Amino acid sequence: MNLLEAIQKRRSTRAFKPTPIDQELLDTIFTQAQFAPSNCNTQPWHVSVVSGKMRDELEKRMIADIMGGKAPNMSFKPGDQGLKDEFRKRQIDCAIALYDSVGVKYEEKDKRQALMLKNWQFFGAPHGAFITMPKDFGEVNAIDVGIYVQTLMLLMTANGIGCCPQGALAQFAEPVHELLDIPEGHAILMGMSFGYPEAEAPINNYDVGRDAMLNAVDFYS
Repeated sequence: MNLLEAIQKRRSTRAFKPTPIDQELLDTIFTQAQFAPSNCNTQPWHVSVVSGKMRDELEKRMIADIMGGKAPNMSFKPGDQGLKDEFRKRQIDCAIALYDSVGVKYEEKDKRQALMLKNWQFFGAPHGAFITMPKDFGEVNAIDVGIYVQTLMLLMTANGIGCCPQGALAQFAEPVHELLDIPEGHAILMGMSFGYPEAEAPINNYDVGRDAMLNAVDFYS
């Protein structure tokens, strides 16, 4: 698979096979992802990958916090709040396409909440990742982490692995810090669920499209 194919093929996968990924392949992908560029080569990211019993225990604890009424507690400002105009419209259109793919109507609040809850169940994926950076870093450093995450997602796609980047996995961070050896001074910026995708699952096959290039790019000479 060439680079363009990986870019076009990548999707946010939300239905996975239970089959775990071989550790040797994971080692290769995460080693290759380290070649992602960063400002002054600072490489501000750290990734904690969970599988097996640890993945299951984190799912159990995060769901318990949510069902117990604990409020989300994020160290970094979420990126999807206060959206207006075309940005809000794209957000709504994306949500509607997601609900439609699984036959959920907007007014069916219980079903929408159950779908949302799957974020903290890693969408059934056998692996999850928590991506951190120093909590006193800012937007420029977050750009570096974003470049790393895009590199990682394209490498996964090229190897037949589906993934879903998730801000939601940063919302209930207490169990993650309790169970994992997160570097001192780091906080969770985002998470990711990944594994082999259920290719035929409707939730993996809806299309939100992209805006035309000329609406996003201006050329001057």
